[in-house]
Amino acid sequence: MNTVPIYRIQAPAIASAGVYFFTTDSGLNYEVRFGRRQDNILHATIVFGVINDEFDGEEYVVTNRGEVFRVMTTISEIVRIFMREHPKIMIYEFNGIPRDDESESQDSKRTLLYKRYLPRIFDQAVWDFNFSGNSALVTRKGRL
Repeated sequence: MNTVPIYRIQAPAIASAGVYFFTTDSGLNYEVRFGRRQDNILHATIVFGVINDEFDGEEYVVTNRGEVFRVMTTISEIVRIFMREHPKIMIYEFNGIPRDDESESQDSKRTLLYKRYLPRIFDQAVWDFNFSGNSALVTRKGRL
């Protein structure tokens, strides 16, 4: 059982919109966005990050203000909500783009978060994980 509380989630008015928001105690506004691939609507790409103006358009940053566990717990819950509302999705894709001070040849900090949190979100009896570079594909087992 998870003991880290989640932030209050603002879900989209229409579930298919796939854009969720929450605000941390320090006032950071996060967006979690689910996009569908044009060539496969059962493949969702998930991006998230801070959308505050103070980050000069660098919209998918994650800050270190001591809130990372609660932020990731909230994002995990948002993914679970999306999965319940879209049970036919077969593939979830996460990309951990390295920051300027991170090497392309090593896992980014975000990729390390994915490796830690994805097994908590997705049942390993149902889903396969493929980490390649700074990307993670989570694929439903036994898919056609």
